Amino acid sequence: MTTQSADVVIIGAGASGLFCAMTAGQRGRRVLVLDHANKPGKKILMSGGGRCNFTNYTVEPDNYLGENAHFCKSALSRYLNWDFIGMVMTHGIAYHERDHGQLFCDNSANDILQMLLTECQQAGVTIQVKTSIEQIQALDEGFLLTVKHADKVQQIRCQSLVVATGGLSIPTMGATGFGYQVAEQFGHDIVPTSAGLVPFTLTDKMGEAFKALSGISLEVVAFNERISFKLPLLFTHRGLSGPSMLQLSNYWQVGEPIFINFFPTVAIDEFLLAQKKAHPKSLIRTVLADFLPSEALPKKLLLTLQSLVFAEVAETELANIKDDTLAHIGERLNGLRIIPSGTEGYRTAEVTRGGVATDQVSSKTLESQLQPNLYFIGEVLDVTGWLGGYNFQWAWASGFVAGSIA
Repeated sequence: MTTQSADVVIIGAGASGLFCAMTAGQRGRRVLVLDHANKPGKKILMSGGGRCNFTNYTVEPDNYLGENAHFCKSALSRYLNWDFIGMVMTHGIAYHERDHGQLFCDNSANDILQMLLTECQQAGVTIQVKTSIEQIQALDEGFLLTVKHADKVQQIRCQSLVVATGGLSIPTMGATGFGYQVAEQFGHDIVPTSAGLVPFTLTDKMGEAFKALSGISLEVVAFNERISFKLPLLFTHRGLSGPSMLQLSNYWQVGEPIFINFFPTVAIDEFLLAQKKAHPKSLIRTVLADFLPSEALPKKLLLTLQSLVFAEVAETELANIKDDTLAHIGERLNGLRIIPSGTEGYRTAEVTRGGVATDQVSSKTLESQLQPNLYFIGEVLDVTGWLGGYNFQWAWASGFVAGSIA
């Protein structure tokens, strides 16, 4: 059995692990990155539809959730979105802004991965893939890892150990719960995990009605009792997707309702009462289609909402519909109550909610408060960002903080 040594071993060659590695390497630390996949940065390559939404122009702690909402503040303040944008520019990577301050590569997510690998190489970092970790032992000073690589067992001694294993989302990319096992080995609690930034599935009567709308997309206000997002909604053959649904999924628990306002800029109860006076002989669907030019819905969607919300008075002239009935219909169109059966789960989730509890980790160094020289960074922690480059920014910032000290 061969034995090698390093100052810092980082488990996970994803966004946070690579950023931590280059940061520690630039301090002159001997850094070894281990990953069980066959190449580094696989999730970076598939992110943002292959273009990598690498950060956002506006990053605030409010764009993150977890049991301790304040935990992310220190790291985010020490490595800014502008710091990363500066590095992207230094490497000559072309990028562009999309909606809501999201920044994407012009060419390919591979530009970001190659930038990180170049920085790691220049900092003398060693990256070893196709490596499984069999055992981790804490020593008086540092750790002893037993690993398997190319069918050979190796032992690796290190002073600092950084867990950058990510979460459970997209298991086809090799996601596992290994980082949580390491945390539990050293006494850390795990906040229950679930799929985040993920489409909703519907299996009830409403879900059946929505199936025919698959492919239709429009801007809505999606909300629940916690939060509201004005963003596009996409109907799918299995349920509801699009940015509004992915964002809302981070704030949803099984069994809870969500609400969709299909007319974000118009109070439909007041509109229908006004139309009753102006066009008493008209039908509800007619005034919704003809007198709301900025909010006109696709005909198919309007007819589906008719069947779900006002089927009983669909063929009744406005003059013959009671005011409180019209008001109730208006309220539902401004907030259709839907109870998803669930989500598409980790298979398509962009991120994992929950993770290593942050009350046992220093927010200033990301070092374990239970085991000296053990660090947790990135998605393995109970820090979940919004859609829009926020999870990458957390990866860069947390990797920077741990890499500056490990």
